[in-house]
Amino acid sequence: MCDTNMKIVIIGRGNVGTNLHYAFARRGANVELVQARALLDNADALGNTTLPVADVYIYTIADHALSEVIAAVDAPKALHLHTSGSVAIDVFGDDKPHAGVAYFFQSFSKSRLIEDWSDIPVFIEGRSVDDVAAIYTLAQTLTDRIYECTQRDRERLHVAGVFANNFSNLMFRMAEDILRGTSIPFAALLPLIDQTAEKVHTLAPETAQTGPAQRGDENVLDHHLKVLQQAVAGNRFSTEEKTEVYQLLSRLIESQNKK
Repeated sequence: MCDTNMKIVIIGRGNVGTNLHYAFARRGANVELVQARALLDNADALGNTTLPVADVYIYTIADHALSEVIAAVDAPKALHLHTSGSVAIDVFGDDKPHAGVAYFFQSFSKSRLIEDWSDIPVFIEGRSVDDVAAIYTLAQTLTDRIYECTQRDRERLHVAGVFANNFSNLMFRMAEDILRGTSIPFAALLPLIDQTAEKVHTLAPETAQTGPAQRGDENVLDHHLKVLQQAVAGNRFSTEEKTEVYQLLSRLIESQNKK
């Protein structure tokens, strides 16, 4: 449970902010969610002219808007945190001596709020030892998987997350597009997707790699390219785009096998 005497204000009603607000509220925290745009318009989401007074302000907004929103908050004694994987801690000016980062490494959606945060890692950074300790205590309200992390490592983690999550989801979208015009639903791929994700819990990604490019089966690779050329064009991606991606990724797999 969270310290109910501590007031938390989350600025930003997007995917991350909405999930954090839900998570802290479920654990008994005194937490309020406000709209960043309303703050910049000099009014909070309830139409008040001032931001609620809080012990902790958590900024869950787009990276490009952080500086402007942070500058609009006048609370020098509070702890200020952003949740970005890419923005440096010095985005907080000298007027906010207690500041840091709490980067929750997960994909969030407002349409599917996360109930269990115990397995979600959070990577933290603070301006001082005391700030790190305060961030750690706050994060423990949600998860025990807490890691102190430098900005450089956090940036690399963010990029790795794009490859592991965003790009893999793009492949799901392409796979769905390839099946358009057939009698086969995308759901038929789900057991394969689940098995692929499950394998890397116990196998290194290199060991888990399968497929015709991994085997060096040029006949199958050539046949797949012909299938892509002959398939009815999907609604999202052109035949050329899918062929280009197939060839590029297959070449990458093959080149890794030669190392």
